[in-house]
Amino acid sequence: MSFDSFGLAPEILRAIAEEGYTEPTPIQAQAIPVVLQGGDVMGAAQTGTGKTAGFTLPILQLLKPNQNASPSPARHPVRALILLPTRELALQVAESVATYGKHLQIRSTCVYGGVDIAPQLKIVRAGVEVLIATPGRLLDHIEQKSVNLGQVQMLVLDEADRMLDMGFMPDIKRIVALLPQKRQNLLFSATFSDEIKRLAGGILKNPQTIEVARRNQTADTVRQVAYAVAEDEKRNLLVHLVEEKKITQAIIFSNTKLGTARLARYLEQKGLKADAIHGDKSQGERIIALNKFKSGEIALLVATDVAARGLDIQEMPCVINYDLPHASEDYVHRIGRTGRAGAEGDAISLFAPDEEKYLIDIEKLIKKKIERVAAQGYEPGASEPAFRAGGHERRHGRFDRDHSSRQQKNKVQVDPWYLKPYEPTAAAPSAEPKAEAPQPSSTGTKKPAIAALLGGMARKPTAQ
Repeated sequence: MSFDSFGLAPEILRAIAEEGYTEPTPIQAQAIPVVLQGGDVMGAAQTGTGKTAGFTLPILQLLKPNQNASPSPARHPVRALILLPTRELALQVAESVATYGKHLQIRSTCVYGGVDIAPQLKIVRAGVEVLIATPGRLLDHIEQKSVNLGQVQMLVLDEADRMLDMGFMPDIKRIVALLPQKRQNLLFSATFSDEIKRLAGGILKNPQTIEVARRNQTADTVRQVAYAVAEDEKRNLLVHLVEEKKITQAIIFSNTKLGTARLARYLEQKGLKADAIHGDKSQGERIIALNKFKSGEIALLVATDVAARGLDIQEMPCVINYDLPHASEDYVHRIGRTGRAGAEGDAISLFAPDEEKYLIDIEKLIKKKIERVAAQGYEPGASEPAFRAGGHERRHGRFDRDHSSRQQKNKVQVDPWYLKPYEPTAAAPSAEPKAEAPQPSSTGTKKPAIAALLGGMARKPTAQ
C-alpha cells in the first residue's frame, strides 16, 4: 500500500515524498480512510508509529476545498482544532501540519502558554484554518475574543489519555461546549484505559476503534533492562553507565523538577555535557535546551514527564529512567522516545529497593518481564569498590556499614559511683554547740518603721 491509494491531493503527496516517506504505517493505513470518510476515530498505537500523520494528512485533504489566498480573516475561520497536553507536543504537531501542508493555501498556527500572548493574538486574529493549542492558552484566547470556534468541523485530542485525565476535564468541557454539535472527533494516543474509553464516550459519536498493537505494548525493537541500585549510588551508577556504554545521546527522566535540575548540574560537574528541561523553566529556555540536544551540542537531556510526550528526535539511541514513574503508563511514553519507526534503542531503568514496586506494576501493565541486571559495587547490600577520599578508605555501602567500632570509640566512660541508687544518711552531730541567736530586747530603742526610713511617714509633733 502507498499513500497514492488514499486519494490524497497531489500537493499533499508531493510534500510526503519530499519527506522521504513512501508507505504508510499501520496506524496511518487504518486511520486515514476512516477520517476521510468523516467518521469519528479512537486510535491507539505505540508512540513513534506515525499517528500524528494519521490525522494531519486527512485533515489537510478535507480542508483543501476551502483553501484560499484572501487576506480577509473572515475567509479563514478555524475549521480544525487540535488540542494537546504539552507545549512541546503542540509545536511538533504544528510542524507536521506545516510540513505536509506547505503546498496548500491553508493557514495554521500553534498557541501555547509560557510565552507572551500578544504575538499569538495578531496571528490568530488574522485568521487560521488549523489551530493547534494547549487547553489553557486556548481559553486565554477565548477570553480575549481573539478566536471563534463556531465553524470548527474537526476536533482532535492527541495523547487523549492525558487530555481526558480528570485534571484536564474542566477545560476540555468548556472548550467542547463552544464547538458546533455537528463535527468530527478524533482521539489518538499511545495508551487507552477502560476509564478513558468511558470518558471519551461523552465526546465521540459511534467511534471506530483502531488498535494496531496491544494496548500499552512497548516496541519490540527496544531493549529494556533495569539496574537495582542503592539510593545514594544512583548518580554514580548513572555516570558509570554513560561512560562504560559510551552513550552519546540520551534522555534521562526524573520525577521532580528539583531533582531534574540537581541531576543536570551533577552531570555537568562530572564533565558530561548535560542540560535540563522542566516546568519551572521558561518556554524560551526549554526550546534552547531542546535545540542544543537535537544538534548534538549536549549529549544528555534531563527531563520531567512534561517532555515525555513532546520529544520527537530521529534515531534516539537511549532513554534512561533515573526515577521510575509512579504511573505505569508514563513508562510506555518515556521509552517510546527510542526505537521509533522500527529503529533499535535501549531503555535503561534504575531502581532503589523502595522503587521495586513501581517496576512490578510496569511489568504487569506491559505484560512483559524486564531483565534485571547488576553493576558490581552499586547494587543494594553489596560492598562498594574501595576508594580513597581525603585519606580515608571507604569499603562499605550504605546498607552494610559497620558503625559498632565508631560507637565504641566515642562511648563516654561513666563513674560507677554516679550509678548507685540514692541512700539517705543520718545527720552528723555538731562538734561545737551553736551559739544562740540574740533575742530582741523588749526594752530599749524602738526600731523605726520602714516607711519612716523612706520618708513616707509624717513626724509626730513634739511638745514645746
